[in-house]
Amino acid sequence: MARIAGVNVPDKKRIPIALTYIHGIGHTTAAKICEKLKIDTQQRMGEASEDTLNQLRAEIDTNEYLIEGDRRREVSMNIKRLMDMKCYRGLRHRSNLPVRGQNTRVNARTRKGPAKAIAGKKKVG
Repeated sequence: MARIAGVNVPDKKRIPIALTYIHGIGHTTAAKICEKLKIDTQQRMGEASEDTLNQLRAEIDTNEYLIEGDRRREVSMNIKRLMDMKCYRGLRHRSNLPVRGQNTRVNARTRKGPAKAIAGKKKVG
């Protein structure tokens, strides 16, 4: 496995897809990197030469890409800022509910957790 930006990227994936395993690099950014370095997008990561891998490492390390720890830190600081501001999105984050306007009456079990029984109600019959 090739190691780029502290992440083991899979050898059997095509280069643009393998680059998306790095947090902060999506499909668009990976395609732009390959286009800039003139790398064949059909080539697999395992088939790439050491020179190509060094070019990828240099491009990702030296440019303005926010990746891995820096990207995670920025996202968590943005969420913390919303919570400190006590805006609607921050309150939704704090109470662990969906943030982007989804309905919560029947769905949202992933965010709300398992259903809780209503205490005090007894079944009649």
